[in-house]
Amino acid sequence: MTDGPLIVQSDKTLLLEVDHPGASACRAAIAPFAELERSPEHVHTYRVTPLALWNARAAGHDAEQVVDALVRYSRYAVPHALLVDVAETMARYGRLTLATNPVHGLTLTSNDPAVLAEIRRNKKINPMLGAEIDESTVIVHGSERGRLKQALLKVGWPAEDLAGYVDGQAHDIELNQDGWTLRDYQRESVENFWAGGSGVVVLPCGAGKTLVGAAAMAEANATTLILVTNTVAGRQWKRELIARTSLTEEEIGEYSGERKEIRPVTIATYQVMTTRRKGEYRHLELFDARDWGLIIYDEVHLLPAPIFRLTADLQSRRRLGLTATLVREDGREGDVFSLIGPKRYDAPWRDIEAQGWIAPAECIEVRVSLTEDERMMYALAEPEERYKMCSTATSKRPVIRRLVEKHHGDQVLVIGAYLDQLEQLGADLSVPIIQGSTTNKEREKLYDLFRRGEIKTLVVSKVANFSIDLPEAAVAIQVSGTFGSRQEEAQRLGRILRPKADGRQAHFYTVVARDTLDVDYAAHRQRFLAEQGYAYTIVDAIDV
Repeated sequence: MTDGPLIVQSDKTLLLEVDHPGASACRAAIAPFAELERSPEHVHTYRVTPLALWNARAAGHDAEQVVDALVRYSRYAVPHALLVDVAETMARYGRLTLATNPVHGLTLTSNDPAVLAEIRRNKKINPMLGAEIDESTVIVHGSERGRLKQALLKVGWPAEDLAGYVDGQAHDIELNQDGWTLRDYQRESVENFWAGGSGVVVLPCGAGKTLVGAAAMAEANATTLILVTNTVAGRQWKRELIARTSLTEEEIGEYSGERKEIRPVTIATYQVMTTRRKGEYRHLELFDARDWGLIIYDEVHLLPAPIFRLTADLQSRRRLGLTATLVREDGREGDVFSLIGPKRYDAPWRDIEAQGWIAPAECIEVRVSLTEDERMMYALAEPEERYKMCSTATSKRPVIRRLVEKHHGDQVLVIGAYLDQLEQLGADLSVPIIQGSTTNKEREKLYDLFRRGEIKTLVVSKVANFSIDLPEAAVAIQVSGTFGSRQEEAQRLGRILRPKADGRQAHFYTVVARDTLDVDYAAHRQRFLAEQGYAYTIVDAIDV
């Protein structure tokens, strides 16, 4: 036994003692191959999963490094079976290799003929494969590169994709670093992405993911397709690219519900790309409209299923996914790995905060007691009605007003999921509302007034969850959410994490109805941020 900071358990969970002097070094050593699950005050829990180990292999780490880190930092003897399993799981990555053969085109090769024979017997995989060249190599239908990687991951044989990328149509793009420079973590993100050719960069909201995208574009020097969550986010990308690169307004096209411009750099919304008419996706030909050298997926954790399917056909293009969290409520993280690429860079939120690049935040859950009438209505409601009923309880309204008054003078966002509730709050507070039906022109006008401080409070629906740059927003009051979505919680906190000019702290409030589903869903939503080290304080509504 040593006095290490880590306890390694046979179920592949790792317990890290946060206050141990060796905790920081241990955290850095295990981060490439272990996923952080929980991070309360004193002991953080990590889990070693196959996907995490394959991410580590794709990033250049081998089993020897993983075993060494576990043994070096473990307080007790590491279970032998776990070490064997780590080595064998990591050895699965790369036993199958996709490559381009000058004669046969795309091929799948294995250094273990039995593995190739096994996957050829798979009824879902076999139709993607062509003729056998020899016992170690088989031809792959060129259009199946992405779908084959998806299928192989599902059966536990992730392929290493060495088939390379087309350069796409050249287009000069340079960073215009006048008065600013890339931060170290942004530069490392781009270097790691470019070395791998495709993959995902995970950075906190407010940490400058757009600049990572711009730097990747400058590295590619090629036509670029950027996919974003909504038109406002797309126009924000356009403004940043004009300010930070050599690109001009004429070189950047918007492909949205309002405009259909295809230019050397084209910014398209997921919504327009997945719009259907008579059962057909009408705009997916945009993927083939130019010889794209780079495709950027903003908020890649939200990638819609039709875009997943199209991305399976784009494996010869360099692909960069940007996100604050790879958590997907549908569990399709494996599809992101196989179709966009492995995680190339991941920076913990608290590390970026410690460097001063995002604001420190206080997270508070405010619990409201329902009136007797509300409590009885909730008790008698049908199960499917209960969450909306407790989320939109009238008892929350005076508490929300008090919180807004408490932060008089600050830039405040009141965020919710139910439109009737938001309209009532807008009337209560005499402030504008931004929701799905608000036109893009009106949204941009209100956001701009808010940025300039001419509007101090905005009521917003989930349309403001993503990619909206509101640097001086310092307070968010969450009044209702999309059930237990961890993604949404992270994105909403992200709206207030831009560093403030005066260095002040951000405040994130969640107002929940006591003794209802509201509390249960709030606890689930908070899991991701708890994993990042944010502690929620619970207070009674009468104390705010």
